[in-house]
Amino acid sequence: MKTIGYLLFALLPLTAHAATYPIDVDQQLNGADINVTPQAIDRDLAGLLLLNYGETAAVCTAVFQNGPEAPRTRRTELQPGERKALTSKFKRDVIRLRVKLTCEPQ
Repeated sequence: MKTIGYLLFALLPLTAHAATYPIDVDQQLNGADINVTPQAIDRDLAGLLLLNYGETAAVCTAVFQNGPEAPRTRRTELQPGERKALTSKFKRDVIRLRVKLTCEPQ
């Protein structure tokens, strides 16, 4: 019984660092072939992983909104087959994150 208790106590730090919160992504891709994967990285850090699997380059703008904080805007240009991460760090812990992603093919 003590062994099980020690094992559970040893695994506790692994579960304490997991950041889980809902991420709502509003996508306006406008014909661009972009794959979007939201990521909860830490309690106050979030990101989007963008993959351009189309034949043309695309310019993307992401606006990260976390409650009452000022929105943070990130812009990038993705060449065909390119993968990029857009991240945003907040001053407060994220409870629910809203991201508006707009992409325009070139």
